[in-house]
Amino acid sequence: MSLVATQQKLTGGDVWGLPLEGLDPSQAELFVTGAHHEYFRRLRREDPVHFTKESAFGPYWSITRFHDIVAVDTNHQVFSSNRDIVIGDQADGFAPPMFIAMDPPRHDVQRRAATPAVSPNRLADLEALMRQRIGVILDGLPRGENFNWVERVSKELTTQMLATLFDFPWEDRHLLPYWSDVTTTTEAVGAKTDMAQRERTLHECLNYFANLWRERAAAPPKFDFISLLAHDPETKDMINDPMEFLGNLMLLIVGGNDTTRNSISGGVYALNKYPAEYAKLKANPALIPNMVSEIIRWQTPLAHMRRTALSDFEFNGKHIAKGDKVIMWYVSGNRDETVIERPDEFIIDRDRARHHLSFGFGIHRCMGNRVAEMQLRVLWEEILKRFDHIEMVGDPVRVCSNFVQGYEDLQVRIAR
Repeated sequence: MSLVATQQKLTGGDVWGLPLEGLDPSQAELFVTGAHHEYFRRLRREDPVHFTKESAFGPYWSITRFHDIVAVDTNHQVFSSNRDIVIGDQADGFAPPMFIAMDPPRHDVQRRAATPAVSPNRLADLEALMRQRIGVILDGLPRGENFNWVERVSKELTTQMLATLFDFPWEDRHLLPYWSDVTTTTEAVGAKTDMAQRERTLHECLNYFANLWRERAAAPPKFDFISLLAHDPETKDMINDPMEFLGNLMLLIVGGNDTTRNSISGGVYALNKYPAEYAKLKANPALIPNMVSEIIRWQTPLAHMRRTALSDFEFNGKHIAKGDKVIMWYVSGNRDETVIERPDEFIIDRDRARHHLSFGFGIHRCMGNRVAEMQLRVLWEEILKRFDHIEMVGDPVRVCSNFVQGYEDLQVRIAR
């Protein structure tokens, strides 16, 4: 480890005295403590297109301002998502391809096949079911005692929705968040893990879904993810490429689980951190839809996405060389002071709250963004019907990752 990296680990958020040229915001430990925000604040101010020569993930460029991120995200002709979307490289011999890590036309074909599962018409059908399930979850929560909101609400709610989108066997739905956590717990994002065991577990996921694929392919088509892929003429042979099938499973599981799960937890945390906003919400529940967008911006469930330069490119006065790794730090762009007023604050009636980077831009914009917003909206509508206050009773325990901005534990109490 270099001297600069060692200094950064020791100083945490005290970043302003460190040499700018060695600044490395990719250290997962920074995201556990929240120190990463200060790193990005300095980069936005002093070097918004920043090159880190040494890191645990090799050299890379950091794109830290809102409009620069949009420019990179919408220019797939120069900045490719092919193969890897996280800062670290996938393990040799185990790099399952997925359509979020593909360029057109292959990306377009596979994304188009899965999209009907989350179309507006489909969501209208799902809302009543979602509301009923949320009610059951909330009515079963303990009163007057501490419990982990992540386990009891965030994880269970998103698991149930994901099981519905996959038409997954209900009795085995607990496997979905387990596989999601295994997918995102990887050395490629700074998490400490047994990579061999991770690979074995994901092969178990593949085998389970291969059986579902065969069942769906032999049955009339439906609107779940597996049936859609199995019956689409462009993707019906995906099962013959097990790694590509697994890669898309990993994408759909994580996309439908981790992001919304952590926004559900992040919303409770934000309202407790800003009690005046909680009071504002209780006084005017009509603010819920706008608050949902503010939660997703303020939380930024996925901190970054990676691109690779396909050719030499001059970008804001910096020379990005062909093959360079380019990291779009959504978590930084969503706190860009030049675009968003008072960006570090959580403001539920913020103007243009949906103008954020959490869903990405361009061809890779999150196809499930409306599902995520609907889950959060319905959840808070049902919470306000039942509870006067959800009190956070301890600091959250965060996931150690520079990719997923997640929570392992959020202790809360609901008054009797």
